Amino acid sequence: MKRYLPVLVLLAFPVSAIFMMLALRIAQVQASEQPTANEIMEGIDRVRNPGQPYRVMLALTEYVNSKPRDRDDLVVYVKQDEQSRQFNNLVRYAEPPRDAGKMVLFRGNNLWFYDPNSKASIRISPQQRLIGQAAEGDILTVNLARDYTARIVGEETLQDADHNNRDCWHLDMTAATPEAVYNHVEYWAERGTYHPIKGKFYSDSGRLLKIAYYHKYQEQAGGLRPAQVILIDAVNSNLATTIDYSDYRFQDIPESWLQRDYLPRLKPE
Repeated sequence: MKRYLPVLVLLAFPVSAIFMMLALRIAQVQASEQPTANEIMEGIDRVRNPGQPYRVMLALTEYVNSKPRDRDDLVVYVKQDEQSRQFNNLVRYAEPPRDAGKMVLFRGNNLWFYDPNSKASIRISPQQRLIGQAAEGDILTVNLARDYTARIVGEETLQDADHNNRDCWHLDMTAATPEAVYNHVEYWAERGTYHPIKGKFYSDSGRLLKIAYYHKYQEQAGGLRPAQVILIDAVNSNLATTIDYSDYRFQDIPESWLQRDYLPRLKPE
């Protein structure tokens, strides 16, 4: 029997080596299929914003103690600056009638509110933009891959707003540019689709300000996009806002529309 042992060892060695090489190859393939944190951020950005200028209708409903209090219907025009990669946004109020024609211009790190009655454009400070609808605009159109560096915390199974389980990447992000409105952001994005499922947004002091849930995905503007975002005020748990998206349209947006001095003359429709 002893004389057979060397033969058996020689036969066994190549087989074990083959299995080791196969296991190494599988691990390499799996590693190559695992996206980086930056690639996940870019995927989230593509889901949230089409790759060309567009307009979209938003219906914002504010809830206090789970009861609707106010509703605003907005038309939002979005265009990405080719050099800075920042999303510039013009928001026009359509409803209610008392606010019709009012506009908010998001341009880089600058934010202005325009009232057609006074013909005045008022600069909104960095502190003011962290509360109310200004903050909602920042949450919805921020360019994550541009403004943040991220690390993958792990992979988690998370319940979405419809109580369905989603296998997600969990990203932890820190501000990388002065234009980043939030110093710290967390995102959960569905594996494979890059669909954002949940986001958390923090102040410079580390205080949690907003929690966002993205759901009701529909085919819009060439891709599956969330038709509703639920924003929960983490400072005042009695406050929440739903944002319903509809009527996406690709549209040419003149650069003049995104200039503060042009707002009094602007007639987008």
